[in-house]
Amino acid sequence: MKSFGHWLASPWRRSVLAALAGALPVFIFPAPSLWWFAYAALVPWILLARSAPTGKRAAYDGWFGGLGFMLAVHHWLFPSLNVFTVVIAALLGVLWAPWGRLVRRLLAGSPSAGRCAAALVVLPSGWLAVELVRSWQGLGGPWGMLGASQWQVAPALRLASVGGVWLLSFLVVAVNVALAVLAAVRSLRIPAVAGLAATAAVTSAAWVWAPRPDVDGQARIAVVQPGIVAAESPGRRFDREEQLTRRLVGQDLDLVVWGESSVGFDLKDRPDLTRRLAALSRATGADLLVNVDARRSDRPGIYKSSVLVGPDGPTGDRYDKMRLVPFGEYIPARSVLGWATSVGKAAGEDRRRGTEQVVMNVGHGLRIGPMVCFETAFPDMSRHLAQDGAGMLLAQSSTATFQHSWAPEQHATLAALRAAETGRPMVHATLTGVSAVYGPSGQRIGSWIGTGASTARVYDVPTAHGVTPYVRFGDWAAHGALLVLAVFAATEGARALRLRRRAPEPPVRPARTVRESPVRHGR
Repeated sequence: MKSFGHWLASPWRRSVLAALAGALPVFIFPAPSLWWFAYAALVPWILLARSAPTGKRAAYDGWFGGLGFMLAVHHWLFPSLNVFTVVIAALLGVLWAPWGRLVRRLLAGSPSAGRCAAALVVLPSGWLAVELVRSWQGLGGPWGMLGASQWQVAPALRLASVGGVWLLSFLVVAVNVALAVLAAVRSLRIPAVAGLAATAAVTSAAWVWAPRPDVDGQARIAVVQPGIVAAESPGRRFDREEQLTRRLVGQDLDLVVWGESSVGFDLKDRPDLTRRLAALSRATGADLLVNVDARRSDRPGIYKSSVLVGPDGPTGDRYDKMRLVPFGEYIPARSVLGWATSVGKAAGEDRRRGTEQVVMNVGHGLRIGPMVCFETAFPDMSRHLAQDGAGMLLAQSSTATFQHSWAPEQHATLAALRAAETGRPMVHATLTGVSAVYGPSGQRIGSWIGTGASTARVYDVPTAHGVTPYVRFGDWAAHGALLVLAVFAATEGARALRLRRRAPEPPVRPARTVRESPVRHGR
C-alpha cells in the first residue's frame, strides 16, 4: 500500500487514474447494459478522492474523474467532433470538482458516524446538482444520467414514477457511498449497512405503495423504419417508407409513425408528396405522423417538425422541435466555437427552434404528445405533455450518424424511463434503428427493431390514465438535493464561524523601543 501511495504521489498518474475511475460507469449503459454494476461503479472514484492529501487535490480528482465520465459516455461523438469531444468533456468535467472536495470533506481519514450519515445524503445530492446543471440544453443535455441505467429493472421503474430519473440517480450514488465506506472504514460498517438497508426499504416501499397506471384500452401503432440503405437520399427514403407503409393496409391501425427526418422536403412546396401521404392515410385507415426536416416556405430557416397527415392531407397539427442537439443541429456561441465545423461534422447552419409543445388528436379517442430525437432525454418535456392531456408519448428519432456505436440502443432505453415517469406508453420510432415501444409502466412491448432492419411493425400498445407522483410533483428529488446542499453549506459556515470564535487570540507583542541616534541629536 505504501508503494502504491508513493506511485499516486505523481499528480499526472493520479489524474489518469481518476479519469479511468470516472469512466467505469460507461458499462452500466447499453450496449453492455450491466445495470447491476451501477451500484459499485463509483466506488473506485470515491476512494481515490477520499485519499486526496488536500482539498485542492480532491477537486482535481473530481475534475479528471468527470472528464473520464463524460468522454466515456459520449465516446460515440468522436467520429463527428473529433478532438472537440475532449474539449467539451474537459469543460463539463469541472462540474465534478466540488463533488470531489465534498467526498474528501466527509470521508477522509477516520470519519465519525455523523460524517458517514451526512455523506449518504450530501454526496448523492452533490451528484444530482451536477446532473441538474449539465442537463441544461446549452451544456449538452441529460445524456448518461446514472438513474437511466436502471431502465430494465421493474422496481426502479416504479421508483421513477415517484421521483423521476433523479430519484434513481440519488439512490444509485447513495449505495456507492455506502459500499465505499464498507470498503475503507471498518469502524463504520454498521452505519454503511444501515444506509444500504434504508435504500432497500425505500425501493421496496415504492414497489408496494406507488400507484400503478390504470390501463383503460389499447391502440394499434405501426412503426415504419426504412433503414440505412434507403436513407442515402430524401427521395429514395420517402419511396421506401411509402412501400413499407402500404404493407400495413388492412391491419386496423390507429396511427402510423415515421422516424425523424423521414420527409426531406417542405410539404407546402411538394404537393405531390402531400397527395401520396394522404393516399397512404386513406389506404391504412389511420393518420400518419411524419417528420419534416427542411427549409420552411412560410418562414426563414430549417425546422424539424412532427406533422400529422390524415386522409385529406395535413391536419394542421404540427410540432416544431424545441431542444436542438448542440453542435449537431446548432453551434452554441457560433462566433466563438464555429471552428468546430473545421474539425468535425458540426452543423454548418443552425436549425430553428419551436416555441411550444403540442398535443395532437389522432382520432379513436387517442391524444399523442410528439417529441423529436434528443428531446426524449429531458424528463420535463414528457411530464408536461402528460399534464396537457397526452395519452401516449411519441418520439421520432434518427441516430444514423452513430449507427455502429452504442448510441442507438442507449437512446432507445430513455423511452422506458419517460413512460414509467408519466404512466403513459411511449413509442420510439427511428429512421435507422433502434426503434422500441414501452407500456405505461415502462415495460418493453414486443422486440426492438435493430439497426440492421428495414421494416414496418405493428404494436398493440396498452393505454392508461391517472397521474403519477412524478407528473404531479415534478422534480422534487432534484430540488430536495439542492436544499440538502444549502443546509450543509449553512452548517459548514456556522461551524467555521464557531471555530474562529473559539480560536485564542494571538498574544500582543510589546512595542519595540526605538533608541535615539546620538548623531541625530548632534552628540
